[in-house]
Amino acid sequence: MVYDRFLGGWCAAVVSLALGWGWGVGAPATAEPTVQVTTYGHSALLFESEEGRLLINPFQAVACAAGLTEPRLAVDLILASSSLPDEGAPVAHGLFLNSPGSYRLADDWQVEGFAVPHDHVGGRRFGEGVVWTWQQAGLRMAHMGGAAVPPTVAQRILLSGVDVLVVAVGGGSKVLDGVQAAQVVNTLKPRLVIPVQYATAPPPEGCDLATIDPFLEALPAAVPVENPGPTTTLSDALLGDGTAVHVLELDSR
Repeated sequence: MVYDRFLGGWCAAVVSLALGWGWGVGAPATAEPTVQVTTYGHSALLFESEEGRLLINPFQAVACAAGLTEPRLAVDLILASSSLPDEGAPVAHGLFLNSPGSYRLADDWQVEGFAVPHDHVGGRRFGEGVVWTWQQAGLRMAHMGGAAVPPTVAQRILLSGVDVLVVAVGGGSKVLDGVQAAQVVNTLKPRLVIPVQYATAPPPEGCDLATIDPFLEALPAAVPVENPGPTTTLSDALLGDGTAVHVLELDSR
């Protein structure tokens, strides 16, 4: 009788442990990593995920960014297309990078940046900008806010396999125009495009950027365009196999 009671108690304990540890049943599903992308206007975007908070192109509210609220944020990493005040201003707090290079940082950040002309005269007016690529939430990201000309063959290889492409589309003196940006999208074929650095109506005085319309009109008709507001949430499962566009816009300027 004593043996039976002991055996029964031991078996119950084993069953309890098995259920507690997931033996004999499917292990609980692990939530897929996501990244939340929020616009602050112009070409400034905040990427938030389990890896941390990454800010692109913090600006002073000058020139084409006049009237916007400066992104005075505390983040883990800041990537700037250049040191120009409308895309590389020291208004946020975090590790600040604005020079080309290969960076292996703590907390699993792996960042690559390569130089491109930041104007239409070979960089003689605004110097070089930086195109950034990095991994976040299992997605390969690229930010082309510093590019004024389409990527070369060698640069297209560096950008191959990009899931999320952030591309400036407003033209003017420093960045790609809408038609050029659409051609880059057609060449690279990212799964998602987030257009930045275009004029809203009415643009600030002296701003030479065009609106987003030429870019959208130059895209193939089959490319879906969504307007999720100032924020979108991305993951591998949420992105389709083809290319889509998310236009992130502030609620008000």
